Amino acid sequence: MGNNISRRIYPSFLKNRMKTKYASRDEHHFNQNSILENCCHPSIQDVDSSDEESEDGFYRFVILHAEEDIEEAIRVQDLLQNEYCIKPGIIFAEMPSGRHLLENLTDAINDSAWIIILLTENFLRDLWCEFQSYTSLLGALTIPHKHNSVIPMRPRNRPLSWERTPFILQCVNVLQEDSPGFSVQVKKTFQEAQYRQQEKMWRYGRKKEVASKIL
Repeated sequence: MGNNISRRIYPSFLKNRMKTKYASRDEHHFNQNSILENCCHPSIQDVDSSDEESEDGFYRFVILHAEEDIEEAIRVQDLLQNEYCIKPGIIFAEMPSGRHLLENLTDAINDSAWIIILLTENFLRDLWCEFQSYTSLLGALTIPHKHNSVIPMRPRNRPLSWERTPFILQCVNVLQEDSPGFSVQVKKTFQEAQYRQQEKMWRYGRKKEVASKIL
């Protein structure tokens, strides 16, 4: 991949969408191996997400997208948040700048309940997109509470055809925006119980990380 993609600069109009909390996210860094670390633990039941407010660092979804699809990713993000009340969500271009893409990808997967892969015509032109999708699927297969968390989505604008979709993504249920049943698909996919379970596991991982630093 090289340094050229690790220092990719996104359009300036995104700056107004950035959250101020990103400045502190470097303090909460998961190394690349942490994707495989947060498995079920007997004491996880001791962590009750109802005891405290949801932390700002955990999202309901992250949208992984080609660089050319930033505006489309923002449109889908707004659609899910405003029409279907699935929030908070984030697009990959909104991840903190100045960090290596692999660090941001690791955080995006760990800090989100669902990983949406935006399947457009630009997807196949970007090897980074394929790497994102394979990494996300690996996490979904190896981390118990991440099962069924990867969601390929064909947006209404320039969707990637079924024939050209990588075989591994054809094996996963795909959200099709122009489908008459899209609204039903969305409601069945983004289940509150699954979100709460993942949030609980995420919170446990955070507490475990803090405890290890103290020790």
